[in-house]
Amino acid sequence: MAKVLTSRSENYSQWYNDLVIKADLAENSPVRGCMIIKPYGYAIWEKIQAQLDKMFKETGHQNAYFPLLIPKSFLSKEADHVEGFAKECAVVTHYRLKNDPNGKGVIVDPEAKLEEELIIRPTSETIIWSTYKNWIQSYRDLPILCNQWANVMRWEMRTRLFLRTSEFLWQEGHTAHATKEEALIETKQMVDIYGEFAEKWMSVPVLKGHKTESERFAGALDTYCIEALMQDGKALQAGTSHFLGQNFAKAFDVKFTNKEGKEDYVWATSWGVSTRLMGALVMAHSDDNGLVLPPKLAPIQVVIVPIYRKAEELEKISETINPIVAKLKAKGISVKFDDSDNRKPGWKFAEYELKGVPVRLAIGARDLENGTIELARRDTLTKETVSIEGVEDLIENLMEEIQNSIFQKALDFRTEKTTKVDTYEEFKELLESKTGFFLAHWDGTAETEEKIQTETKATIRCIPFEGDGEEGFCMVTGKPSKQRVVFAKSY
Repeated sequence: MAKVLTSRSENYSQWYNDLVIKADLAENSPVRGCMIIKPYGYAIWEKIQAQLDKMFKETGHQNAYFPLLIPKSFLSKEADHVEGFAKECAVVTHYRLKNDPNGKGVIVDPEAKLEEELIIRPTSETIIWSTYKNWIQSYRDLPILCNQWANVMRWEMRTRLFLRTSEFLWQEGHTAHATKEEALIETKQMVDIYGEFAEKWMSVPVLKGHKTESERFAGALDTYCIEALMQDGKALQAGTSHFLGQNFAKAFDVKFTNKEGKEDYVWATSWGVSTRLMGALVMAHSDDNGLVLPPKLAPIQVVIVPIYRKAEELEKISETINPIVAKLKAKGISVKFDDSDNRKPGWKFAEYELKGVPVRLAIGARDLENGTIELARRDTLTKETVSIEGVEDLIENLMEEIQNSIFQKALDFRTEKTTKVDTYEEFKELLESKTGFFLAHWDGTAETEEKIQTETKATIRCIPFEGDGEEGFCMVTGKPSKQRVVFAKSY
């Protein structure tokens, strides 16, 4: 097969790029830093989107849509927010093109300059909170639990498909509450939903915790996150949930009358995950043969490849396979019977292996005589011959087994790559030789955090919710520390 991948051990970064492109997930677009998500990649994103959307709605959230373009003045109202995004903003300055007088296509009409520049949304807090001002007058109008599925734009200098692109797809939740306590409950609830989704659907184990003050979302009082470990030992922030306090309510003068008849500012949260989850899915599980997809997110869960020489043989195979296809579909399992005659079975085997289809069945004339079928698992690359009778029940059970097996493999890897360190010298040495998550004491200062990042390129990924409560001393300064935090190099 021509679609050979660079091995992970040879060049992990190139392996990732090769796999995303050759497995037909995405490709680079004519616009630098942007991507084209191909149908197979988008089918995975649709499954991610559908499950998360269901989980959001089960917790009372509703979908809405807000404008792509944001007046520049809106971003000026919350100082920390504008400072955090200013360098990434794409700015619209004119509203019209015209034909070039020199006959060289079109040019920007210099007379069509906007009175106020518009920003292509890097995130939607400002436009949404300017809207919420009109929606909220009383405690009876609260809470507002809105989510938006959209695209955003953030200029990026160094891009990589799915992991960091100038334009990407995501969901962003924006909620308004009457009390601080309600907003904090919401913030924690949403990071828990992200964690549940990552582990139960993506089969990716994650750590949940607080971001440090320097790593928080611009304009937030606290940021919760889920952190996953990729196979190269680097961390990937897979989702965030932000407690915004009353910052945006004050910036946009969003007040409400509470039950006591007093006026107060609204409490806010925002939270989001993006197509970066696609990158996490690829990097957490896949191998040198291609994608390894958890069944719950695989566009095709089972592929059946007939092996035949004559049309009569295919006809007999089809008579046996079609009822099995119907039974699998009735169980909610997506299945493809690939009886196309333009590719040989060997090519098909390699192609579906590359695309991470969890289960592959192959059947020929001899199998028909014996009442058997060959079953191959993508996660273990094992093959066995099983009875055709009841194969659909076997596959139904296998879906859950594969889902759990992929998770356990990733969890075992994370356990192996998680190390407690007590000295800075040991930390620096293991960071290069072992990689992974490092649990170390930190004195809580931004100065020490910056020193570690400057000298090692490692960052504090999170302060775990479920810390071990072990007090100690900062590995750099020797000052007291209440618990270990998680360090890693990251994407």
